[in-house]
Amino acid sequence: MTNIQFIAKSVQTAVINIQKTVQLLNEDCTIPFISRYRKDQTGNLDEVVIEQIAKLNKQYDELVKRKESILKTIEEQGQLSPELAKKIQESFDLQELEDLYLPFKKKKKTKADVARENGLEPLAIIIFAQKSDNIDYISTQYINENVINEEAALQGARDIIAEWINENIQVRQQLRRLFQRKATITTKVVKTKKEEDGAQKFSHYFDWSEPLGKTPPHRLMAMLRAENEGFVKLKIEVDIDEAYDIIDELVLKAQNDTTPHIQLAIEDSYKRLLLPAISNETLQEAKSKADANSIQVFATNLSQLLLAPPLGEKRILAIDPGYRSGCKIVCLDEKGDLLYNETIYPHAPQNEDAMAMKKIRSMVNSYKIDAIAIGNGTASRETEFFVKKIAFDKEVQVFVVSEAGASVYSASKIAREEFPNYDVTVRGSVSIGRRLSDPLAELVKIDPKAIGVGQYQHDVDQNKLKEELDVTVIRCVNSVGININTASKHLLSYVSGIGEKLAENIVQYRSENGPFDDRKQLKKVPRLGEKAFQQGAAFIRIKEGKNPLDNSAVHPEAYPIVEKMAKDLKLSVQELIGNKEKTALIKAANYTTPEIGILTLKDIIKELEKPGLDPRKSAKIFEFDPNVKSIKDLKSGMILPGIVNNITNFGCFVDIGIKESGLVHISQLKAGFVSDVNEVVKLHQHVEVKVTEVDEDRKRIQLTMIL
Repeated sequence: MTNIQFIAKSVQTAVINIQKTVQLLNEDCTIPFISRYRKDQTGNLDEVVIEQIAKLNKQYDELVKRKESILKTIEEQGQLSPELAKKIQESFDLQELEDLYLPFKKKKKTKADVARENGLEPLAIIIFAQKSDNIDYISTQYINENVINEEAALQGARDIIAEWINENIQVRQQLRRLFQRKATITTKVVKTKKEEDGAQKFSHYFDWSEPLGKTPPHRLMAMLRAENEGFVKLKIEVDIDEAYDIIDELVLKAQNDTTPHIQLAIEDSYKRLLLPAISNETLQEAKSKADANSIQVFATNLSQLLLAPPLGEKRILAIDPGYRSGCKIVCLDEKGDLLYNETIYPHAPQNEDAMAMKKIRSMVNSYKIDAIAIGNGTASRETEFFVKKIAFDKEVQVFVVSEAGASVYSASKIAREEFPNYDVTVRGSVSIGRRLSDPLAELVKIDPKAIGVGQYQHDVDQNKLKEELDVTVIRCVNSVGININTASKHLLSYVSGIGEKLAENIVQYRSENGPFDDRKQLKKVPRLGEKAFQQGAAFIRIKEGKNPLDNSAVHPEAYPIVEKMAKDLKLSVQELIGNKEKTALIKAANYTTPEIGILTLKDIIKELEKPGLDPRKSAKIFEFDPNVKSIKDLKSGMILPGIVNNITNFGCFVDIGIKESGLVHISQLKAGFVSDVNEVVKLHQHVEVKVTEVDEDRKRIQLTMIL
């Protein structure tokens, strides 16, 4: 089977599209570049499908390497028959490969190994053939100094047979199917841990059982965490008689003196070898699916967070609120550069509100502030009320901004590089202000796991999580496009074809030579060759540069086509850009080339209508209910404005302006059945909710969106 055939089994598209995509990937083309600028070659495959093809292609390569390793190992043992070699070469199922390899795998000395050393394999062969009626007598012939009597001989033979049954591919496959269809997951409390701190949050699983196939991912993750923390014991089981029936059917061939010994070997093989292995496999497979589900929830949330509406290039005063330690304030210019920092003490115990008001009003005037960003942590609501009481000389918008991860950024190497002369409090305030101006540009500097928009992110496969989140960040960055003259090296490193080292070189070149005024200038950046230019140029933007197309998503390779379009319409390129009336006259079919087809041309015409349009919406001001300042103010039946601040499989959490977020269960999102929370709500969506239950002691709030 070729890699293309392997991929085609899982991806529903024409084989030619897969071939072209793999060819482009092999040419070191990036996924954002392929999906945007090679649509005609791939048959208009989107990023998600191209990512799937890339993963399957990698999986194929790993399978081929694994097969080579298995073949080499078995050959070195001198046990590779032509039939076995053929089976291994023709298999493209990792589980089947491991089953074929199992008898040759190096392992600790087993009971079967000891029995073989004691000369009992011939006896095992006789019993397993199931043709003898005088097995007790035959077994006496195998008594020796290590095998003291006939029962020891028969036990040793059964140990060998148990291992053969365990290594039987059909047995393992049939049992896997049974576990996949009928496995039950059961948890029991560890009695000695029942009263320990933290145990009660898992009390639901102290005595729990349900079909594994119907266990929702979030519940499985909760059970696994309870087990990892030592509060419960977890088992994956099927009906034992059903398991024995499967093995009996595959192994038992006759009814004679050997039958009881075969049945004992079957029971031993199942309990000692097969059950632990298959149940663990089944659990790992379920965990893998739950991981994939949780990772996808995290990636979707992260994508929504990164693509949150930006305020844009405005002068911002950012406040990191606090009580005793004061409110840390920074003033930022349009590019997010720090102009000034200060600490004020408007709240208890100092209560210097008059002085604080005077200082903020002065800063707003001195630094021509357009908007104020207030972090949503401790003292956020009080700070918001305080700021809104200030009489400014001009209109100043006030926003409450999520500060999740700001403290992680402030203590990071990135923050130290950006602000070596300022402490963590100033850096944290800068992060709050910048994420109002451009959430994407600021949040890429923070480890996504620190942003707090997932579920069980520390329990899932960390490599897969990082891989998926990196892909998500890359997808978001390249869907928006990056202003090369203001972007940090961290943001630039996610641009298609750029990476960390080239991003550093771009920033260094910019600081030494001033702003870029032409995309072609990128080629002057050290080590940025033709390939990197091809992959990345169209994802960077140059505002007010020499060529108006440099502030669009039109790829430089298509500039001559746009120039011909403009010439045919007797216009300059500048006059054509944004001219809907004229772009409507362009017939894409007149401009196709061997490299650029109809699909790409349609994208170019669409881009000419609205060049460099940011796909993100504009930031909107939001106000919480001023009467709700803590959980004590909540009453059942209250209808409140809120902001969705986390999405899980079982519902969403909503910030209603107090320390604790409320849960809207999936069943309470809207009338009728909801299969996917993201179908109803998005991260940072403004919603109206009704309070249904308040548990002050446990700090839990239940909400509904069915009003």
